[in-house]
Amino acid sequence: MKLIIAILLIGVATAALHLPERGEVELITNAWNAVKNNEIEILYFIFKSYPDIQSHFPKFAGKDLDSIKGSADFAIHATRIVSLISQLHALSQHGESHFQASFTVINEFASNHKNRGIPKDQITEFNTALTKYVSTHASWDEKTATAWNKGMSNFFEIVFANYDGNPINSI
Repeated sequence: MKLIIAILLIGVATAALHLPERGEVELITNAWNAVKNNEIEILYFIFKSYPDIQSHFPKFAGKDLDSIKGSADFAIHATRIVSLISQLHALSQHGESHFQASFTVINEFASNHKNRGIPKDQITEFNTALTKYVSTHASWDEKTATAWNKGMSNFFEIVFANYDGNPINSI
């Protein structure tokens, strides 16, 4: 019985994924490409928007944001974050042939953040700040916003399924 329930839960979670179509992937990628080299500014914007997120980074907790913005540690971590997002965007360029790799990357992200005690609401705040940054620093219209939100919705569906103990590993 437990196995049947688990399969049903996975099926429900998987059914909620609505992957962006080729044209939508291009819109997302164009927006991301416009900002992906602004690693430090992106992380600064996220921390400035949601200081509670900064408190979960041991090297940055309790420190003045403006004083750490120019540090090597800040630059390194900003690059790690942006590189992960860029990796997912690169994988999306290949469509279905790279879904498995995308699921692996997202589930690793989820497991790492869950194990560090990062609550779901802070991941959602991160998304809100990231989306606001991209939307104000890239070409952005209703179609781009719809595509971006669809992509992020899938990302969070996978992350939160992992958090809840029901990782999505394929479609």
